[in-house]
Amino acid sequence: MKIFRNFDWILLFLVLGIAFLGIIILKSIIPSLVIQQLIWLGLGLVLFFIFSQIDYQNYRHFAWVFYFVSIFFLLITFILGRTVRGSVRWLEFGGFHLQPSEMVKPFLILFFAAFFSQEETINLKKLFYGLFLLIIPTALIFFQPDLGSSLIVIAFWLGIVLTKGIKTKWLFGIGSFLILFLPVSWHFLQDYQKQRISTFLNPQLDPLGSGFNVIQSIIAIGSGQFFGRGLGRGTQSHLSFLPERYTDFIFASLAEELGFLGTFILLSLFFFLLWRILNLAKNSCEQFAYLIYIGVFSLLFSQIIINLGMNLGILPVTGITLPLISYGGSSLVSTMIALGIIMGIDKDHDKKQMVEIR
Repeated sequence: MKIFRNFDWILLFLVLGIAFLGIIILKSIIPSLVIQQLIWLGLGLVLFFIFSQIDYQNYRHFAWVFYFVSIFFLLITFILGRTVRGSVRWLEFGGFHLQPSEMVKPFLILFFAAFFSQEETINLKKLFYGLFLLIIPTALIFFQPDLGSSLIVIAFWLGIVLTKGIKTKWLFGIGSFLILFLPVSWHFLQDYQKQRISTFLNPQLDPLGSGFNVIQSIIAIGSGQFFGRGLGRGTQSHLSFLPERYTDFIFASLAEELGFLGTFILLSLFFFLLWRILNLAKNSCEQFAYLIYIGVFSLLFSQIIINLGMNLGILPVTGITLPLISYGGSSLVSTMIALGIIMGIDKDHDKKQMVEIR
């Protein structure tokens, strides 16, 4: 079949391996959610295959469309969005809930990759223009409020910019600005976000309140030991001591039931997936493609590191899901779209190599 010509089966194997490991854990801790997650995974795979068939050069022509459509969806969330626990992050469509802050991520990657690939080098004017374009979607996400997703957008923007290359003094200037802005940003945080930062600095400050999640997560991970307690036998997750055990803290649930061995398998799959993306980036034949690879790599890498960090208590809790593992349709579909995009680049590169050989 034409759809499977020049197909990167290694990438697909790694993606499905991670996703089904998430399904196994979800079935163990909350079986009622498995069918819905499988539906989202099926939809994600359909979109993965669709985007894998698109010539990535077409994205360059629609870069500004991606940007303004992303801004539109983020704005409309404040008007039509559904409020859950004080946050306005979801749009409801026929019983399904869509999180625009998740869905716009791959399209913002395409936009910034196209934006910064226009010139050979980044001058100061281009850098500040790109920074201004970053601030708009980041602010809209931040005030939903969704601190985690806004940090991820900043992370893949930085990944693209640093890969493109900027002068050290500019990088130092941006870093200095961010450091000086930190005290001011405290006043824009919601009360629960301030509590999370305080809890990160001292989880024992409120062990039955804001520090409860982190403490229970650390207990769950430690109790798994080498082989784990076994599927269905995790006390922290099954007795509901561990909050958000199927979303933000699903890694702790996995570590408790599958132990060090299970986490080693998961982290190995993540490592090889990220390594595969970097390897594809290294072999890319054009800068636009290279920046897309780096954007997707930065997206996944930052989410993995931040999620693992907050599960282990070494980073503040920011509500970031673990890619392909955590329950949630928007995150899963968004990740599959991003991976489908780089699959399309890989296939196009292989196609060009075949033409050159002929």
